[in-house]
Amino acid sequence: MLARLTASRTPTSNGLTEREPGRLSPAGLAQLRLRLDLSYDGSPFHGWATQPGLATVQQVVEEALWRALSLPAPPALTVAGRTDAGVHARGQVAHADVSADRWAEAADSAARRLGRLLPPAVRVRAIGPAPAGFDARFSPLWRRYSYRVCHDPARADPLRRHDTLWYPRPLDLDQMNAAARACLGEHDFAAFCRSRDGATTIRELLRLDWTGAEPGVCVATVVADAFCHNMVRALTGALLSVGDGSRPPDWPGQLLAARQRDPAVRVAPPHGLCLEEVGYPPPAELADRAAATRRIRSLEL
Repeated sequence: MLARLTASRTPTSNGLTEREPGRLSPAGLAQLRLRLDLSYDGSPFHGWATQPGLATVQQVVEEALWRALSLPAPPALTVAGRTDAGVHARGQVAHADVSADRWAEAADSAARRLGRLLPPAVRVRAIGPAPAGFDARFSPLWRRYSYRVCHDPARADPLRRHDTLWYPRPLDLDQMNAAARACLGEHDFAAFCRSRDGATTIRELLRLDWTGAEPGVCVATVVADAFCHNMVRALTGALLSVGDGSRPPDWPGQLLAARQRDPAVRVAPPHGLCLEEVGYPPPAELADRAAATRRIRSLEL
């Protein structure tokens, strides 16, 4: 059952307005914000974001929504984290603003229609109206990624070659975890990010550790309030260099303190990386969290 709709607009940090659940479109039609929970195998895609002439997750999901809900045009999806080419997701979250009338007519069959329209590499696990103030990109408290590595050639599983990095040297997980601890907390992660004009590289890293998933296989768990471009894969690459003995355990901490990208940091390949989960606050706190996230952060020296 749809909640009562009222016209509303929420100001953004640049003074423009952003669509919120229940706003009125320029044509006077009530709009509803939908939340989508997605899983996908990133192998056949050139990442999340739409690119002309290339297959992307965003493109196929928007086109499937368009057809499943009989919309006049594909809706624009906003996502919790833009994954790169080859990166997977088990717990991706997105939102789209659509006509409330179209959703009311299609709600009962939407999930089934999407299942028929989407390629096997993409599944929409849940779809429905989002709470007021929800923003897939700006409302999260944290994102959790995993990175899977097999470091014993005899145990490399060809059936998992699309989601596991085959590393040629044995790894010392104790050394890797010792090195990872220096990166925890709020820092400027410029050493591990691809910089973008006007964007901050300050992030709060909540968890970074390695565990043995099975003999010869280890998995990193990485949790932060947000990530900048290549941050997880660059951190992973630095820690792999520690684990195989190429670098000392204090090396990642030294890189972090330098606050500049070092070409010695190898960015780990994308296929071992998976977005596992996105954490959101209770519904009453969604709008405040989104507003706080939009503020550009700085470190007090």
